[in-house]
Amino acid sequence: MRVFDIIVYGATGFTGRLVAEYLSQQGVTRWAMAGRSRTKLEEVRDLIGAPADTPLVVADADDPASLKAMAESTQVVLTTVGPYQLYGAPLIAACVAAGTAYVDLCGEPAWMRHMIDAHHAEAQRTGARIVFSCGFDSIPFDLGVLTLQECARAKYGMPAPRVKGRVRAMKGGFSGGTAASLKATLAAAARDPSIVGLLASPFALTPGFSGPHQPTGMLPEFDATLNTWVAPFIMAAINTKNVHRTNYLLGHRYGTDFVYDEMMVAGLGDMGKAAAEAIAKLNPLAGDKGPKPGEGPSKEERDSGHYDLLFVGLMPDGARFDAVVTGDRDPGYGSTSKMIAETARCLIETEGAGGIWTPGALLGTGLRDRLQDKAGLTFTAG
Repeated sequence: MRVFDIIVYGATGFTGRLVAEYLSQQGVTRWAMAGRSRTKLEEVRDLIGAPADTPLVVADADDPASLKAMAESTQVVLTTVGPYQLYGAPLIAACVAAGTAYVDLCGEPAWMRHMIDAHHAEAQRTGARIVFSCGFDSIPFDLGVLTLQECARAKYGMPAPRVKGRVRAMKGGFSGGTAASLKATLAAAARDPSIVGLLASPFALTPGFSGPHQPTGMLPEFDATLNTWVAPFIMAAINTKNVHRTNYLLGHRYGTDFVYDEMMVAGLGDMGKAAAEAIAKLNPLAGDKGPKPGEGPSKEERDSGHYDLLFVGLMPDGARFDAVVTGDRDPGYGSTSKMIAETARCLIETEGAGGIWTPGALLGTGLRDRLQDKAGLTFTAG
């Protein structure tokens, strides 16, 4: 028996605080808050209204012994401490060694591939279930494609070889942690040119397998399927890789010829074209205008956020069918904090082999049901 079910590591950060607040409000027992400073943990515990006896664990990425002790004391470590390529590797190693489940918000594909290469086999041996990308990148997209392919098999007896992911609406920005992770990735690529290849490849997370050519999604284009203009979507670079890894881990349930891309719906006609071109030139993570790590929007801003994602399946005979995923909070904070918390809870209740997983491949429909019941997401297909 472990002392805890879930430890939230990084609970003093902005997103970590939201996760801790959510677990406390849900009445979860056998959980703890972890971070570098006991004083700050106490402050956050009181700020979010968690019970005064909520356990506090002092752990630091620079102190391997503290990470080892933390990993050995819990069933699941939920970490919001990024950029993961700067702070995450020692915790992965500790969880793998202890056979402890792990969830994070990582959107750093080169680092993820390095962790797969270094730890997947050992995690299989110890039973540690390591699950990356458990927030807006990439759960709604991962499970959206899973839902659509379920529908394809039910209706046509085969998966859809071509799926288009389209962001139809999204209110709410990206997190400060996302911006910091992107900047860290670009800095790493400047130091190590081999990282550029991993960032560019849709199959960077499927060691030993490369499927057919995939659309880059890097330029605005007219989408004849939807009869609208579409623009590049900044999270596509990580989401598409995770979707392909899910397919890979599921024994290519979507087919070895599966083609997938993600773009943003910009609009109709000349105005849509102009909007798509403007979006393509915009980098929402550039500059210093966005939130810094540890900062974020107000509760009112988080609660007024939302997103609407369309997934279009195209069959060889020309048949089309859709799946839709919606979220009831801003993607970067409100919805993400609920998704990762429910992923951790799902891990406790779900058996599965060790290894480095995606949410869709390991938890699949069970996680989808939890997110619909508890986290404000909807999944429809037909």
